[in-house]
Amino acid sequence: MAAEAFDGSAPAAAVAGQRVLDVLDKAIALQTPLVRKNIARARQRNPEASPAQVISNLERMYVSALTGTGAAVGGAAAAPGVGTGVALALSGGEFLSSLQLSALFALSLAEVHGVPIDEVERRRTIVMGIMLGGSGSATITKVAERTGQHWGRQIVAKVPTQTLKQINKALGRHFVTKYGTKQGIIVLGRAAPFGIGAVIGGGANAALATLAVRAGRRAFGEPPAAWPGSTPCGPSEDSED
Repeated sequence: MAAEAFDGSAPAAAVAGQRVLDVLDKAIALQTPLVRKNIARARQRNPEASPAQVISNLERMYVSALTGTGAAVGGAAAAPGVGTGVALALSGGEFLSSLQLSALFALSLAEVHGVPIDEVERRRTIVMGIMLGGSGSATITKVAERTGQHWGRQIVAKVPTQTLKQINKALGRHFVTKYGTKQGIIVLGRAAPFGIGAVIGGGANAALATLAVRAGRRAFGEPPAAWPGSTPCGPSEDSED
């Protein structure tokens, strides 16, 4: 998944790009085992919640968590006495946290929709596709040479692994370009005077979360009417696992 570059700075650009993708892979690996626990948490107040209600809860949880993380780190990084180096280190750690939250959200959506996440390439496609929004969707459908709505169900769940690798190679280049640059701007913004950094951090993360929520809805379409093995009236007890 290493990013490709073609100018004189190719070695440095490739190394930096690969670091971004390595962080993404780490986030996916850490969050995959937590997907079902995350869904159970979204159903905690209402065990009989429908898939649509659970997805709505997952969206709220994700937006709230990502916004809160950005604001907290922004405020800490901008606090009096915190040097630029410490501010950058804080924001760098927050970038990993943001990726983890986004990976957990995207994979949880796939699980609720019944899209398999048993292979690493499928997980990469789902996470990058949702985080990249419209450009991710366009890239996926172009490389897969398929058209139609809801790529999360129509493509990720059905195309062979080799095709997913080609998709992920293209998505990886877009991901490095978008988040390698954008996160750098956000990181510097968080080093603004105290108070302003928190606003920038929280606002930037809120915007990213909102875009990811919209992308998730486009990727998977309407939620299932019922949980597997249950009637539309409510989920079965077995789906609590």
